[in-house]
Amino acid sequence: MNSTAADVVRLLTVRGETLAVAESLTGGLVAADITAVSGASKVFRGSVTAYATELKQGLLGVDAALLAQRGAVDPQVAAQMAAGVRKALDADWGIATTGVAGPEPQDDKPVGTVFVAVDGPLRADSGSAGGGKVEALRLNGDRAEIRMESVRSVLALLLRELAGEHSGNERAQDTEQNGGF
Repeated sequence: MNSTAADVVRLLTVRGETLAVAESLTGGLVAADITAVSGASKVFRGSVTAYATELKQGLLGVDAALLAQRGAVDPQVAAQMAAGVRKALDADWGIATTGVAGPEPQDDKPVGTVFVAVDGPLRADSGSAGGGKVEALRLNGDRAEIRMESVRSVLALLLRELAGEHSGNERAQDTEQNGGF
């Protein structure tokens, strides 16, 4: 079990918030990591594995023009996937993965190009979105390694967003300072 997934489930449970996942290159691995955690059913709403580009538009509401212009491996696509799954599955938080695991490039993007995104609720203290963050990754390794690092990265991004809010949870703050591990 991924300790980052356990920390995410713990923090969401404490906060009484829920999570939905949109996956492309990770093919369900993020959802599997989360559901491996005891108690995940309290916070995990579900996931959409939108491997085919047209499903990103049809199920997650990713803009068709954006997909046609830039392809599925794009930071804005990742952001729209996270926002779309959050809305579609009625969750407080949405996270998403899109990228090229290999062995061949896709949409003129080299193997190892990955975007992970988080979309969250409005923060009362700042009026800005708690989520709405995208991280661009350049990963090395084989297909399996790229997919596993994508899982780790999206969960770490979510954990940083959760811990960065004023939760009053000291362990969450420690986790953030330790790079999300």
